Parts: sequence; structure tokens; C-alpha cells
Amino acid sequence: MSFNYIDEILAYAIEKEEEAVAFYQELAQKEKFAALKETFNSFANEEKKHAKMITDLSKDRSKIETYEIKSVPDLKISDYLVDIDYEEGMLMPDILRVAMKREEQAVHLYKDLGAKSNDPGLQKIFELLAQEESKHKLALESMYDDFLADNEN
Repeated sequence: MSFNYIDEILAYAIEKEEEAVAFYQELAQKEKFAALKETFNSFANEEKKHAKMITDLSKDRSKIETYEIKSVPDLKISDYLVDIDYEEGMLMPDILRVAMKREEQAVHLYKDLGAKSNDPGLQKIFELLAQEESKHKLALESMYDDFLADNEN
């Protein structure tokens, strides 16, 4: 996979965010428990925010230059978990695991694409996209860690 134009990158990123929205919305529709429906809808809303941010960037590329790249902590929890597919009736830790692995894969994709680019503008976009996915990964890993800590007793 290679991208040569900013428009291609942004269109691809929007497509991936929309896929994530659809994924979480589908899970919310399948889920029987209200708390899990709410969790999936929350995940979908976060992905919608990403899609909107990227859409805004595609409409006004000057925002790309002003976007500040910040370091996002990485708890690395998902790095040590095996990827699994969602199954109806899964327990919350496994659901979070599915979501964490999706975000982890997105972070790796954008970092890898940035590393392969020689264009500083493209590199910045990939950094920006990796940063946004890293924020989601951090939020999910924190939820996972909190859930496990709350249920140890």
C-alpha cells in the first residue's frame, strides 16, 4: 500500500474511521446488555469524531500545519494480548481487547506508512493519524486496566 497524495491519505483515513464506526455500531446493535450497548456506541462516537477531524483537515489543509504533535503515553497492554474476533456474549475484558487490538493495528499502520514516506507533509499527516489512534488505544487500555483492577476483589 502506498500513498502519493495527501487527498489519498485523508480519504483512506476517513474510510478506516467510517469502518470503525460501522464496526462498533454493529456490535452495539447485537449486544443484549445495556451497558455494553452504551460502551459500543461510545466507541462509535469517538470514531465519528476522528472521521470529522480528518474530513475537516481534508477541507482545510492549512490545519495540518498547525496541528501539534504530542507524545501519547502507551501502556502497551494490547501489545501483549493475542488478537481475537468479537463473539456475541463476550465478557467486557475480551470486548475491550478486540477494540484495543483494532486501535493498535491502526497506530502501527500509520506509523509504518509515515516511515516509508519521504515527504515531510505526508509524514506529518501520518504522525497526526497515529497520534489520534494512540489516544483511543490509551483510553481503551486504561478502561481495560481499570476493569481488571475493579474485578480483582
